Amino acid sequence: MNIQGKTVLVTGASRGIGREIALEFARQGARRLILVARSQSRLVEVATEIEAFGVEALPVALNLIDCVEVNITIAQIWRDYAPIHILINCAGVAYQTPFLLSQPSQMQEEVALNLMGMYNITRLIARRMAVQRQGTIVNVSSLMGKIAAPTMATYSATKFAILGFTQALRGELAAHNIRVIALLPSLTDTEMVQNFQWFRWIMPTTPQQVAQTLVAGLERESTEILVGWQSHLAVWGNRLMPWLVEKVSQFASPLSKSHPDLDARLRAARVSR
Repeated sequence: MNIQGKTVLVTGASRGIGREIALEFARQGARRLILVARSQSRLVEVATEIEAFGVEALPVALNLIDCVEVNITIAQIWRDYAPIHILINCAGVAYQTPFLLSQPSQMQEEVALNLMGMYNITRLIARRMAVQRQGTIVNVSSLMGKIAAPTMATYSATKFAILGFTQALRGELAAHNIRVIALLPSLTDTEMVQNFQWFRWIMPTTPQQVAQTLVAGLERESTEILVGWQSHLAVWGNRLMPWLVEKVSQFASPLSKSHPDLDARLRAARVSR
């Protein structure tokens, strides 16, 4: 598809992959970028960078989990800037922790933002796209939506769910001339993962590579867009020898390294309860 002249709404646009997708779309000649995230100040910084390309940028601070706030804001945006041609659902959060030490509050935040936040904004925009009978929705999942990662149980679960959500919408919305696409980055070197213990042998991609791969995938009209050769190798390996990929994933996991304090931390957590 041709990005030139399009109005694009990007969630999670204040940093990482979402920020770089917004910048890349500006480079590709989008007419307008609507930037959505929780931090207004960071969105303004991204908007300034985008405007340097001669592209209009609108920073919108929004809590995607708040249904009422999302409803009001999207109605206002559509009234003033319709039609929105492309929705990029990139907002998300991830926590890395052994499941036995996981906290319900972190699990709830991941599920709420990664799934419910995506649902809230997609429902409102997809209905309007259906009326105008055109649109493209890109849901950012992850390679962890194909191959689950130890220490990332809830995050992996939400990314698997996003693929199912995307596939279901693709079938439903095709009759309304709406394309629904999944973008599956592998480990990407962003602010969100700076404090993670990285997996063995994984070479992180950059947000720029993810954004450029998305643009190329849109031009090819792909329905699922994998980023990097490691992702393609992992997915094919999982199709042919899932047992082997699971063993490799376990061995590559930070949990396979020495954790002499894990049992002590588990005992302490049990006592505290």
